Amino acid sequence: MATFLVVGPHPDDQELGMGGTIALLAAQGHKVHLLDVTNGEPTPFGTPEKRA
Repeated sequence: MATFLVVGPHPDDQELGMGGTIALLAAQGHKVHLLDVTNGEPTPFGTPEKRA
């Protein structure tokens, strides 16, 4: 099986944009890692501490 890295600019972007593909790859037994390149700021939802 393969290992995939999905990179997104903000928390939840990978899930929203590639959720079906991520689920399919995981169901096939692949390892899938998600990387957020920011902590989500600025956002009106929550705080950095709460998201962590």
